[in-house]
Amino acid sequence: MALTAELVSRVERVEPDPGPEPGTSEHTDAQFDELVDQLLSEYRPETLWVFAYGSLIWNPEFAHVEQRLATAPGWHRSFCLKLTRWRGTPDLPALMLALDRGGSCNGIAYRLPDEDHFGQLGQLMRREIDANPPTNVPCWINIRTREGPLRALAFVAAPGGRAYAGRLPLEQVADTLARAAGHWGSSAQYLFRTVSMLEESSIRDRNLWRIQDLVARQIIASSPGGDPA
Repeated sequence: MALTAELVSRVERVEPDPGPEPGTSEHTDAQFDELVDQLLSEYRPETLWVFAYGSLIWNPEFAHVEQRLATAPGWHRSFCLKLTRWRGTPDLPALMLALDRGGSCNGIAYRLPDEDHFGQLGQLMRREIDANPPTNVPCWINIRTREGPLRALAFVAAPGGRAYAGRLPLEQVADTLARAAGHWGSSAQYLFRTVSMLEESSIRDRNLWRIQDLVARQIIASSPGGDPA
């Protein structure tokens, strides 16, 4: 990897939390419960699997009893969410990963404990869903593993959502990730942790590999005495 922890430290900073973007709000507990009820009305699994492709790989924040390498056909990993908080600000929005339509995505499927699926799904909603109305939405998808097909919960981009950024040139994505930061830290740190864990899991994402190289070059070039070569 060209992007290193030392390079990330050069741009690491914490910005004040600006709060929800105008026109949005935060979900109440009752609204999160409604989301879980809706999900379980669509599909009530005997075994609950979650498909992770980004930060859930390196910071799942839930207990799991099994994990498998998995592929989500019909979806690809994309920096297609524009966020004005967390790892960005209204003045310099961040870009975050979501599943977008088309292609395929290699990631990790986690099997959660068999008890209290309602509570576990509620925890996931609170972790993954930001603004109300959301652009990163929960969805049951079909995935493939070496052990056979599974149906799993994933968080996908809603193209009609106000935070949807669409498909951006990799150079534009890298420029944003090299500079944006919020009250959770820098976008460069998010990228570094994601690509590092994908590599550790023997998952090579061609676009993310290119992006991390571009971000590393930009950080070097913008540092005192930096040389993009």
